Amino acid sequence: MIMIKRWKTIGYCLLGLLVAACGQNDSGKTEPILSKPPYAGLTDSIKAAPQNAELYLARGIRLSQNNQHELATGDYKKAWELAPNEGTALQYISNLMLVDEPAMAVELLKSCIEKYPANPAFRRRLSEVYAQVGENEQALEQYNQLLAKDSLDFETWYEKGSLLVQLKDTAAAIAAMERSYTLQPVNYTGLSLANLYAATKNPKALVLCDALIARDTTYINEATFLKGAYYSDTKQYAAAVEQFDECIKRNWKFTDAYIEKGIVLYEQKQYDRALEVFGMAATVSNTSPDAYYWMARCYEATKRNDQALQNYQRALSLDKEFTEAKEGIRRLKG
Repeated sequence: MIMIKRWKTIGYCLLGLLVAACGQNDSGKTEPILSKPPYAGLTDSIKAAPQNAELYLARGIRLSQNNQHELATGDYKKAWELAPNEGTALQYISNLMLVDEPAMAVELLKSCIEKYPANPAFRRRLSEVYAQVGENEQALEQYNQLLAKDSLDFETWYEKGSLLVQLKDTAAAIAAMERSYTLQPVNYTGLSLANLYAATKNPKALVLCDALIARDTTYINEATFLKGAYYSDTKQYAAAVEQFDECIKRNWKFTDAYIEKGIVLYEQKQYDRALEVFGMAATVSNTSPDAYYWMARCYEATKRNDQALQNYQRALSLDKEFTEAKEGIRRLKG
């Protein structure tokens, strides 16, 4: 098992092309939408008071709430032009990312950093945008500048650690997460740090997980799972199975716990038992490519190649980029 599999990352949606202005689009599609509920009242008010920035902002927010992000863009732009302020800027920037305009978001963020130097939100958001578009070095530089101004900013330490995970600089990521957790021991930071400890086979994972469980049982399943991951990676298989069983007992739909328990059994060459567990994972979540992939591994290990091939193909149908499944298919087809 590897850290990347357990580390959850969040991307952003690409939702089409930016429109120039919401209330002034003559495409024939904008006006009918804006003249109907739930926008009609605000549209009438805007016609009566076209220089009122708050009305444009309110309509932009309402459009965003209804996933009309392209239409919302013009309203955010107009609100920003009429009465620029920090809150409107952050709304506008978020919208630009939703309509896949990172370059415009970056330019606006740079402008806001100059305009509102005391507000760290803009530099932090710039870091996030850079990271989302793969400009990792620039993102890291923004976090470093924030920390140079305020070395006690636990959120920035956490975000820097998350970025360093993406950059596969695990040692630096751990150092950043440790700093964040020392400054403010919030649960999400603790779980992220425990994940890194487990991935590096550091027994601190167990101590931290136990501390998290003792402080807040809300996170007991996540922490128990990470303890199982640590035991599995350090080949303490009986202890690993015990932790994964505890996860399943608390939540029988915990697919990852089935998968990791099955892998432990597979590593011990208990293929039939592992196959049963992976079968349960597929029952709990029939869209889990990992479940079918590992079923295929078990079938292949026991020379049931036809069934192995079927399951590799099923895994690949669920995840077109599943490299290991592709390799399994090639291997069996010779």
